[in-house]
Amino acid sequence: MTTDSPEALLVEGLQELYYSEQQLVDALGELSEQTEDESVAQAFSQHQEVTREHVNRLEQVFEQMDQEPDAKQEQVVDALIDEHEQFAQENEGEVLDRYNIEVGQKTEHYEIAAYGNATSLAGKLGYDEAADTLEQTLREEEQALDELSQVGEQFDEDIAAD
Repeated sequence: MTTDSPEALLVEGLQELYYSEQQLVDALGELSEQTEDESVAQAFSQHQEVTREHVNRLEQVFEQMDQEPDAKQEQVVDALIDEHEQFAQENEGEVLDRYNIEVGQKTEHYEIAAYGNATSLAGKLGYDEAADTLEQTLREEEQALDELSQVGEQFDEDIAAD
């Protein structure tokens, strides 16, 4: 990968985020459907709706930067989805539920890093409106991680109590 400027790096990062969010809309639906624990399934379902908004917001960012929305394959997200699909084929019940929480947390960490970098770079390059829009999504991703972590802690406590 050769990128010739910080702006090109930002656009490429946004393209990867756009791809990632689109993939995660589908993945979150699958996580919600295959998770037996109601509170965990509901958390995935709610975040699926938020992720749809993130896709729309990225389209706004592209527009704010006078760029066409375009998705670029992101290997990190593809690997997480592939790893999850393999695990889900071989496991079920509370083990799969707990794993789903873990993969959700891994994904949130990736998104927080990606949005944090994009927000900073957009601001430094003078794309203030885009930076503000990205910052909003960054905060929502941080909140999603906190909520998922709380769900995971409660899930672990419930397992330990059984």
